[in-house]
Amino acid sequence: MLDPLTLFNLNPELAGSADLRGLRLIAGFTGFGEAGHVVTQVRDELFDNLEHELVATFDADQLIDYRARRPQLTFVEDHFAGYEAPRIELHRFHDGLGEPFLFLTGFEPDFQWERFTAAVLRLVTTLEVSLVAWVHSVPMPVPHTRPIGVTAHGNRPDLIDGISSWKPTAQIQGAVGHLLELRLIEAGVDVVGHVVHVPHYLSDAEFPPAAVAALEYLGAAANLMLPTDRLREAGREVEKQIAEQVEGSAEVRGVVATLESRYDEFTGSTSRRSLLVKDNDELPDAEELGAAVEAYLASPQAEEETEALLEGMGNQDSAEEPDPQQETKDEDTVEPNGPTVPGRDDEPGTGGAGRTPAA
Repeated sequence: MLDPLTLFNLNPELAGSADLRGLRLIAGFTGFGEAGHVVTQVRDELFDNLEHELVATFDADQLIDYRARRPQLTFVEDHFAGYEAPRIELHRFHDGLGEPFLFLTGFEPDFQWERFTAAVLRLVTTLEVSLVAWVHSVPMPVPHTRPIGVTAHGNRPDLIDGISSWKPTAQIQGAVGHLLELRLIEAGVDVVGHVVHVPHYLSDAEFPPAAVAALEYLGAAANLMLPTDRLREAGREVEKQIAEQVEGSAEVRGVVATLESRYDEFTGSTSRRSLLVKDNDELPDAEELGAAVEAYLASPQAEEETEALLEGMGNQDSAEEPDPQQETKDEDTVEPNGPTVPGRDDEPGTGGAGRTPAA
C-alpha cells in the first residue's frame, strides 16, 4: 500500500492548530445507494447554514473512477465555462451554538479503500478526534406515514441502546464507511454509525424527512445543534404532495395501507426505533434476516406494490397541465414516475438551528 500521508493535503493556515484537536467528527459519503439522497441533503444543509473552513483535501484523482461517475461541466453558447471536480474534503464547522466539529464528506472512493481509511485514521489520531459519527441510508419496505427508522452500530453501547437491537452476524454489501468504522474500532476509536430507513418507493427521490432524521441522530450522538429547519419545511411540502397523490388513487392508497398494516403489526406497541427485531424481542439470525429481506424485495408482490404506487403517482401527475419550465429538471428531482421533490433552489425556508433528541 502506498503511503496514506501522501493521499491528502492539509490547509497550511490550520495545520498544527491546537483548536482542531479533540473535536467530534461526523461523516457521510455520496454514491453508495444513498436512498432518499440523505447524505447529499445533510451535506448541503450544513454547508449552507453553518460557518466552515477547509482542513484537508484528499486526492480525488487517485480515488475516483471518472468514467463511472463522470463530472459535470458547464457549456455556455460556444465554450466550456466551468468544471465541477469531484471532492473528498474535511472541514471544520461550528454548530448553532458555536460548538466546533469536523465534517468529512464527498464522493465515496472507488479505489484504494484501505489507503483512504488509513489516511482518515491518521487524521483522526493526529487530531485526537473524540468520536466519529457517520450516516448513510438504505431503501426499506416501510410506509412514508410512519416515523423514520434508524439502525445504529459501532462500539458505543450508550449511543446505540434504545435505537436498534439488531445484532446478528451477516454478510452485507460493503461501503467505504463500513470499512472505515471497522478500522476505527480496531484502533480503539469511539465510533457510531446510523443507517436511515427510507421508504423503498421514495428511495430515488430527495426525501427531506429522512435527512432530518439523519441530522437528529448525528447531532444526538455528537452532542451538536445541527440545522434542520429548512429541511423540515421542505419535508412538510413533500409530504403534502405525496398525500395529494396518494389520495387521488385508490390503488395507491391500498398499497400504502398494506405497508402501514405490516409496519404496525411488526412494531406492535413497543417504542423500538429499529424494524429489525421480532415481536417477542428475539433477534433473528443472519440467515433468517437475510432471507426475509431478500425474499420480500425480490417478490412479485413487492414489485407490484412499488409499480402500482409509482404508476398511481404518475397518473396523478399526468392529469395536470404540463409546465414548460419543468422541461429542465433539477438533478435532485425524482424520475418521471415518482413524486417531484423540490431541488435546493426551490426549498422554502432559510434554515436554522434544529433541535436534536437526547442521546
